[in-house]
Amino acid sequence: MVGSDLPGERRPAHAGRHGLTRESEGRLAELGRRLPPPSEEDRKIMAADRAARITRRLGVSLVVLLVVVLGVGAAVQWLRPLPQPTLTGLATPIRVPGSPPSLPWPTSGEAALAVPGLGTLGQVRAAQPVPIAGLAGVLAAYVVLKDHPLRTGGFTGPTISVSPQTLSAFASGSADGQPEVAVTPGETLTELDALEGLLIDSGNDMATLLAVWDAGSTSAFLDKMDLAALSLGLTHTRITDPSGADAGTVSTPGDLLRLGEAVMRIPVFGQIVSLGEAVLPVAGLHYNPNFVLGRDGVIGIVAGSDTATNGCYLFAAQKTVNGQTVTLYGAVLGQSGPQGPNTAAVEAGDALVKAALAAITAVPVVGPGHAVGELSAPWGAAAPVTVSAPVTVLAWPGLGVPMTTRLVALSEPVAAGTRVGTLVVRQGSHVSTAALITTATLSGPSGAWRLTR
Repeated sequence: MVGSDLPGERRPAHAGRHGLTRESEGRLAELGRRLPPPSEEDRKIMAADRAARITRRLGVSLVVLLVVVLGVGAAVQWLRPLPQPTLTGLATPIRVPGSPPSLPWPTSGEAALAVPGLGTLGQVRAAQPVPIAGLAGVLAAYVVLKDHPLRTGGFTGPTISVSPQTLSAFASGSADGQPEVAVTPGETLTELDALEGLLIDSGNDMATLLAVWDAGSTSAFLDKMDLAALSLGLTHTRITDPSGADAGTVSTPGDLLRLGEAVMRIPVFGQIVSLGEAVLPVAGLHYNPNFVLGRDGVIGIVAGSDTATNGCYLFAAQKTVNGQTVTLYGAVLGQSGPQGPNTAAVEAGDALVKAALAAITAVPVVGPGHAVGELSAPWGAAAPVTVSAPVTVLAWPGLGVPMTTRLVALSEPVAAGTRVGTLVVRQGSHVSTAALITTATLSGPSGAWRLTR
């Protein structure tokens, strides 16, 4: 059979059209063997031809790849989120117009005034620690009330027996002319009695009584007072005795303001120092040397002295302004006068209270239509920003009022009149806010900027 290699093998009739017979393959192989091998020049030509084909293919592939990369990159650049605009040009703190109030600072000694949440009204000669006399009892009371909390509303706390150390402190203090609360052997006082004797009558022996009751000894109690001073940030305060009778117990007006603010957060302490008088079991009726209590806004704290030339007064006073209560803290140290050091200190403090509270008012610092800043975009567009309502703060002339802003997420372009965020003024626990509004349109970015950013 035609096209068959093996006898008897049957193949399809079309097999010859789709391949070579073995005989034909053999002839072609023989012809290939008879052809001369290609010359060196032929090999170079063939190699160059192969290289050119490969180069063309690579070039086409690279061009295609580059086009794809550029297309993908352009799409990513165009579609990825735009950076948010920022508020620039906001002056903070905003300075309240006018000169700072002229206050009647004492001509001797040290003094300082501040309103928590607003700022300081100033200080005089207040850099170096000086003896603080009976004001040390404020820190002693702070420690006792932290260790033995006492509720207001008639609660008197546990009873405390008068210790031999207390009797000794009373005897030696009385001999030296120091303020003491009369005590007798076997007497007991409640915690509230002892605190009233310490804070209202500046009884040095009451400091000893409370120290021994709280910590077992005055030395152990002094360690607690030191730790409390450290925790309150009283970095210029050094305690050598719980009452302040020792001239080595020193502080600064600035430290005392921080102490006063902390201790007035304890309700029962504020209750005690607001009393004009106290009746103690043996000592009887005692009047508070803070004789301006309830006047000129004064609500506490303590007055005391250790010599004829060292009247000390730590005070708190309040005023309601625009429906908000402002608390002023002040301290005067090292005062003396013809009516005694206590009276001189309280009078100096009261003069500062009247002048300082009179200077604190509600002040509008930003109003609608007044540009507070500019909304700026990275692509160069900008739009002025104002507030939706007047911003009024509690302040005095010359005070710097810090402000912060919170911007919302924006989509460009931003039309005029769009709320873009909130202006926030924090003054202690009170927070004032106003919406931030654009007064012009903030245009969106150009196509070129989108692609080349």
